[in-house]
Amino acid sequence: MDWLPTYRRELLAGDINAGIIVTIVLIPQAMAYAMLAGLPPQVGLYSCLLPIMLYALFGSSRSLAIGPVGLVSLIVGSTIIEMNLQGQAQTLTVAVTLACMSGILLLLMRILKLGSVINFISHPVLSGFTSAAAILIILSQLKHLLGLETPRAIHLPEALTTITTHLNETNLTTAMLGIGGIAIMWLLRRLADSKQSTNLINILARTGPLIIVSSGIVIVWWLALDKTANVNIVGAIPAGLPTLSIPSIDIAMIRELFPAAFIIAIVGYLGNISVAKTLATRKRQKIDADQELLAHGICNLGASISGGYPIAGGFGRSMVNYESGANTPMASVITAALMSVALLFLTPLLYFLPHSVLAAIIIVSVSTLIDYRAFKHAWLYDKADALALLVTFFMVLTLGVEVGILTGASLSIGIYLHRSSKPHVAVIGRVGDSEHFRNVDRFKVKTCEHVIAMRVDENLYFSNTNFIEDAIINLIAENQQAKHLVIVCSSVNMIDASALEALDSIVDRLRQAGVTMHLAEVKGPVMDRLEKSPFLQRLQPGQVFLSTHEAMMKLGCGLGN
Repeated sequence: MDWLPTYRRELLAGDINAGIIVTIVLIPQAMAYAMLAGLPPQVGLYSCLLPIMLYALFGSSRSLAIGPVGLVSLIVGSTIIEMNLQGQAQTLTVAVTLACMSGILLLLMRILKLGSVINFISHPVLSGFTSAAAILIILSQLKHLLGLETPRAIHLPEALTTITTHLNETNLTTAMLGIGGIAIMWLLRRLADSKQSTNLINILARTGPLIIVSSGIVIVWWLALDKTANVNIVGAIPAGLPTLSIPSIDIAMIRELFPAAFIIAIVGYLGNISVAKTLATRKRQKIDADQELLAHGICNLGASISGGYPIAGGFGRSMVNYESGANTPMASVITAALMSVALLFLTPLLYFLPHSVLAAIIIVSVSTLIDYRAFKHAWLYDKADALALLVTFFMVLTLGVEVGILTGASLSIGIYLHRSSKPHVAVIGRVGDSEHFRNVDRFKVKTCEHVIAMRVDENLYFSNTNFIEDAIINLIAENQQAKHLVIVCSSVNMIDASALEALDSIVDRLRQAGVTMHLAEVKGPVMDRLEKSPFLQRLQPGQVFLSTHEAMMKLGCGLGN
């Protein structure tokens, strides 16, 4: 809350403007995402009240807009389907429990300082996940867009089969309302992105969801399409604010929901921190990752006690908040206040809102998550990353969100371990008469017959000790005149116990071969740990040199050699 004591009156106009515009965008979005999650529309609205207020108090971003988002809603919806629940009461219980569990997991991550767990999800894996999830979301909304009475499907094969089998049952009136909504929002976005864009067009593009919601409600009410054309509508939404209550604890349910809650926590926090950092960079502000863990956890707990479901920071909504002039979290406070007014007095106006319009809002919102170029770029740069993206993409489509992202994260870790187990090792020589040393295979350099300088471009740990040991032994075998081996540690940030044991063994084996091993350019933290071990004594008469240049000079490889 460091923004509050320094709050100035001149900031209020921008915050009020952003608060109003975000509310206009958030009301239809929240209802649409609740439908995606298989929940009543008011649950989406409930998820926007207390969490928004809590983020204004605890969050470190000045522009992040908290609320329901597509990816989290998809995970909640797929979890509800897989549990085969009976009745709305059970569905609401699962949604509230997921919000509570994900909040607790995030707070535990903050206490244990495990925010770095998100680093195990690489960008290609995240790209594959979001693209596949966006496709699943779009497919899940086709039944509402076309007015089909079909069961919900969470995997690509069954979704395609269901849609194609019942396509002849399309309600043309419903489809026209939904497709018309998509066309209007798409056209407004294209106009806003064009060179002919004006302030009016930009405002219309931001409020596109409200425009098609208002139009859809008026058309259905005026023509009584819910009765004459069987257009599915939202119906009565309970007026009033949600009742605060602590979720009931069911150990069996908690055990069953744990995988989904963990994925929701990770995906939600990852979205939060990436959006917050993107917006903060534009205004040269700082984002505290640990504070974001705390804030995101508290916001999810707030959603759970106020009848909502898991939330996160939405990129599109946050961009609207930022571009509308939000200066501080006061914009979020204003949004929460306006959402409260809407729940108290405006819900009767939403009675005739057609489901197909909500589906149109979801489809347009998540379509931007499909990254067509990510695979091509990954393939050209690193085929292993492209493989991780592709595997994640198809696993999410065919086996579900949780399995897909866990598989992708596991694959990322496996690729990292494989790469680090076979690090780049280079024999280096002097560049001209300078003090710089470079790879003998890449540069024209000077070397010394009786001294080999070898650079290891990786941390030394249990996975790569055998590889490095073999590389050293082979190198000595190929250079029979060598009397000294200098291991250049400029890229080594850590040496674990297994690697230290291997270095001990290498020192002994080289000594028996008449070669003395030395170290150079050892970083301070690594040297601190080496000094606590007996290794430096065992290394003698080998030395630790400040630089490769110093090592070569003292070992008889001067500038003239």
